[in-house]
Amino acid sequence: MNQNFTHEFILHGLTDSPLLQTILFFIFLLVYIFTIVGNMGIIIISKLDPSLATPMYFFLHHLSFSDLCYSSVITPKMLADFQVKQKVISFSGCAVQMFIFVTFGAMECFLLGIMAYDRYSAICNPLFYSVVMNNKKCTHLVLAAYAGSIVNALVHTTGTFTLSFCRSNLINHFYCDIPPLLKLSCSDTTINEILLIVFGIMTSWLSLSIIILSYIHIISAIIKIRSQEGRHKVFSTCASHFTAVSMFYGALFFMYFRPSTSFSVGNDSVASIFYTVLIPMLNPLIYSLRNREVKEALQKIININLFPPLEHSMLS
Repeated sequence: MNQNFTHEFILHGLTDSPLLQTILFFIFLLVYIFTIVGNMGIIIISKLDPSLATPMYFFLHHLSFSDLCYSSVITPKMLADFQVKQKVISFSGCAVQMFIFVTFGAMECFLLGIMAYDRYSAICNPLFYSVVMNNKKCTHLVLAAYAGSIVNALVHTTGTFTLSFCRSNLINHFYCDIPPLLKLSCSDTTINEILLIVFGIMTSWLSLSIIILSYIHIISAIIKIRSQEGRHKVFSTCASHFTAVSMFYGALFFMYFRPSTSFSVGNDSVASIFYTVLIPMLNPLIYSLRNREVKEALQKIININLFPPLEHSMLS
């Protein structure tokens, strides 16, 4: 019978240096503020501007929500831990943190795949785009992504926290993630590692397969376009998504698709910071700075709120 003697965990954190902790606190506080402002901005803009009522921005809305959620379950705790000597997290708190993080990490995978399919439909089948990507189908795709993400998180969280942690309660990481907890367990983690691979294939590889196939068709369509201007216009609609995919999957594969025994505090902490803290901040920048519609919608909202029409101002 498996028995668990651990009531709380101690997180290793990023550094033991008080000076470096203070510096990192202010750096990551600024990053988190930009993350909140950027992603909330995307969510608000996509809701307020009717011109952004398209499938692409519907999915981007949920991508920003996912970035907000999995960043917010990691970064505030990390910031608080910079201010204390012993970085304690309760057993239940660790489980909740893992569940939320895994849920929205998987959601990010699914959404990137859905967005790639959306770009494929818009570029390769423009005449049928409004039929293929109608409101009902877009809603069903997002609901299916949420359902799959929750199931994925339930399997990993339940599997991890039914293990025994009777040797040590020190997690060599700055948040509760699967590989360091598997390494910490004194139970046989073979099934957990198999589940990590199987569900990894079902989530990230399924999504990545859709992305790769979509971009093969998109590139083929771009090659057939004769005008340089036309090619540039089509390519620019995919540039933001392609950049986001490259960053996300690069960090994801480095973190999870290797044996848990190869987990090391130094290199993996850097990859985890990029994956959990920086990418949620960078995504809204990528999609807003490289997207003409978002910039125009933002400018329109600013003009309406800060510089109302002269006639309206005079009447009021």
